[in-house]
Amino acid sequence: MKCFSRYLPYLFRPSSTILSSSCHTEADIISTVEFNPTGELLATGDKGGRVVVFQREQESKNQPHRRGEYNVYSTFQSHEPEFDYLKSLEIEEKINKIRWLPQQNAAYFLLSTNDKTVKLWKVSERDKRPEGYNLKDEEGRIRDPTTITALRVPVLQPMDLMVEATPRRVFSNAHTYHINSISVNSDYETYMSTDDLRINLWNLEITNRSFNIVDIKPANMEMLTEVITAAEFQPSQCNTFVYSSSKGSIRLCDMRASALCDNHSKLFEEPEDPSNRSFFSEIISSISDVKFSHSGRYLMTRDYLTVKVWDLNMESKPLETYQVHDYLRSKLCSLYENDCIFDKFECVWNGSDSVIMTVSSSSCLKFSFFFLESASTCSLNSFSFSSLSNREADSQRWSLRRLRRVSDHDASDDLT
Repeated sequence: MKCFSRYLPYLFRPSSTILSSSCHTEADIISTVEFNPTGELLATGDKGGRVVVFQREQESKNQPHRRGEYNVYSTFQSHEPEFDYLKSLEIEEKINKIRWLPQQNAAYFLLSTNDKTVKLWKVSERDKRPEGYNLKDEEGRIRDPTTITALRVPVLQPMDLMVEATPRRVFSNAHTYHINSISVNSDYETYMSTDDLRINLWNLEITNRSFNIVDIKPANMEMLTEVITAAEFQPSQCNTFVYSSSKGSIRLCDMRASALCDNHSKLFEEPEDPSNRSFFSEIISSISDVKFSHSGRYLMTRDYLTVKVWDLNMESKPLETYQVHDYLRSKLCSLYENDCIFDKFECVWNGSDSVIMTVSSSSCLKFSFFFLESASTCSLNSFSFSSLSNREADSQRWSLRRLRRVSDHDASDDLT
């Protein structure tokens, strides 16, 4: 059994502006997290519509352990609460998903979405300011043209570093139902947004028009048997994507075959054992997240009790099935009564596709890591911090910092 403590999430050191734990409210609860492609930045979205971007601490000779720490880099309000007067529906500001775009220049770009609206944000640094305008004075007021007797060449003067977040695009009015996922295409020009019944394809430069590529809404809503739960583009083929459903099936679609991908190219679905069927079978089989491996060869799906890894060349059954918290199988009735059975969990690959991580349902926070040593074996370790005292938690965190300083051949497997 290998030790996977070094794969635990990095520690964050909030700035002095972050509220103390006694002042936390419902709006401060984090609803989504996302690393950028290099792992240098981490964006978190909360129920209050805010996005907080953390930056990884640069390694120094005096404090080498601080390489794994993240400091607050930028904070901005992404979404505000709205009200749909036509449908008498309140639209929450909660951030459902965040996705980074690949970095093309010094600035960073990310997509954030609530239930109805997707926004493209630019996060950039500024350490210079222009001075010496001809038509404005130093306070920014317009000068009288008759008082201008000579032309000045504006110059850039150094200033304290400032991180700005500016909205560049707002994509709205395209979803009737709640958006549950967004995915950036490998062409870096388009992305798709997914709600319960439809998937729309957007161009990042066009905000007033999108193309519907999947529509499973029946003519009679009484005939509705499943909904879309997640969707993602293939990491290297811009024409291929998958979407999962509440019935536990995954459909692979090719946009070259048809503009409307209602007819899938492949269907990944594991036959259900009739002897194990129960009242809760359909609920716990609903897929809450789907992820391509970085190679594009494998799919990872997460339902309530398991994580499954699928080979794109084998549709009949998953390559591997990992039990995340099988001990809850005997407690499904209680979980149904308090609605915990409807909790949604995400999953993620590490940079080399050798480790997968997901979250376990418990009274305390648990991260489960599966090490893919071969096609038939894996090792699992779960860790919990919330049940520790402050002193024990500090001791545990320092132990994890020491464990992160591993040898070079082990460090290559670290999460990006």
